[in-house]
Amino acid sequence: MPINELRSIATFAKTAELGSLRQAAAAQGITPQAASQALAQLEQHLGVRLFHRSTRSLSLTDEGRQFLEAAQPALLGLQRALHRARHARDESAGPLRIVGPRSAFAPVLWPLLDEFCRLHPEVQPDVQLDDRIGNWVEDRVDVGFRVGQSAAEGVIARRLFPLQLIICAAPAYLARHGAPDTLDALAAHRCSAFRHPGNGRVLPWYVKVEHARVEHPVVPSFCTNDEALETDAVLAGQVLGLLTGVIAAPHIRAARLVPLLTRHVDDHSSVFLYYGSRSAQPARVRAFIDLAVRRLARNPACVLSARELQSAEAKGRKAHVHPATPPYR
Repeated sequence: MPINELRSIATFAKTAELGSLRQAAAAQGITPQAASQALAQLEQHLGVRLFHRSTRSLSLTDEGRQFLEAAQPALLGLQRALHRARHARDESAGPLRIVGPRSAFAPVLWPLLDEFCRLHPEVQPDVQLDDRIGNWVEDRVDVGFRVGQSAAEGVIARRLFPLQLIICAAPAYLARHGAPDTLDALAAHRCSAFRHPGNGRVLPWYVKVEHARVEHPVVPSFCTNDEALETDAVLAGQVLGLLTGVIAAPHIRAARLVPLLTRHVDDHSSVFLYYGSRSAQPARVRAFIDLAVRRLARNPACVLSARELQSAEAKGRKAHVHPATPPYR
């Protein structure tokens, strides 16, 4: 029968400490029969007798005493390591490895991090923003945010909110060039395009047509791989842009941007929070997960309702669209 060396050595040491096989078994949460079998297996494995046994007493042999002296330092070191690991699970201090997409999410992440750092100043966040999906294990990730489904296995996904894609224009653009009434009319307008930071591909505009996501290609008058720069170009009135709701929502609510063709707003993607087994997480990781869910799950600040979008479009068209010369390319 295979021997469990660690269990057998621990049983031997506990028996020597307490002077009783029955007490050693109780201390380890096993039956006396199991403890006796573990000792017998260890003696057979070593080829020596470790205890002198009688019906009333138990004492170490010379070989048993020598083995105990050699094994005790390692057992104490193992006990300290186990205690330290259990203590670390409940310790809120330490590093916190967070990953997330660079585009679309940075404006949401900072307020969350700011609040978390104020609540837990002893935690050291290590944040990596990257639009690629890395290797969860190799990157030593504690918590991750991703748009869409995760390619990683063995992680838990929690949906936070839908990621809207909204066609937007600044009032200045609408005053000069008017607004498109259909998707086909976009061909006559100056449009921005987003170049994927990972593969360099110029992405089409993703729009909703009859409840399905459709790729609508545009000829870009402005192209960038940085969403903040694209947003600046749209706010300046240089181009129309397809912006995420996370970026566009505060500008639309402040009337700095006008949503257009709102019946085509796509919301097929969502932002997800990812983490490993919750029961094995350190306290600092559990605290961050809980705060992220409380602040971001179904957060109205990140999503515009259909009524909000339609109202903002109607007001913007009425206030800012005037007869003007056709848009130039």
